[in-house]
Amino acid sequence: MKSALPISFWLMLALCGSAFAQSAPAGPAEMISNYRLQHGEGRVTPDSTLNRIAREQAAAMASRDALDHGVIGSFSSRVASSKSERAAENIAFGYDGFPKTLDQWIDSPEHRKNLLMHGASKVGIASAKSATTGRTYWAMVIAGGYERSRSRSPSAKPPTSRHAEQACRIKLLGLCL
Repeated sequence: MKSALPISFWLMLALCGSAFAQSAPAGPAEMISNYRLQHGEGRVTPDSTLNRIAREQAAAMASRDALDHGVIGSFSSRVASSKSERAAENIAFGYDGFPKTLDQWIDSPEHRKNLLMHGASKVGIASAKSATTGRTYWAMVIAGGYERSRSRSPSAKPPTSRHAEQACRIKLLGLCL
């Protein structure tokens, strides 16, 4: 009978633990995925490269207390390391928690368009707090087009039609004559 008590205790702990895990709040990537699914788009998964890009952007905005996509360089140069065909960035400040930040983006047509980017499959999200003002700055990078870029070799040139090559007798300033 002594062994029944510890077994029942561990059983109860395991059941309570799984119930707690199921009721835990969703993370940012899951919240974005749920929103995307409600609007006919696919899930996104967290990506370490996109998380790094978002973290660097959020930290730079917080350190300068500036809401600015170009605070540490152009978006295209910052996202190049992700090797995606297309990507977008949402930034914000003001809310400490992600749910209200996501609501803010959903309420903005341009930010909502980025959240619902067709074919997006990966996301990175980060926040940083300004030491000066205490504002929380958020950055989200969403990207897609990984499948197509993997299937094409880096040296492969876009296909050209044979007809177009034959029709061009002289090229002058990029014009085919």
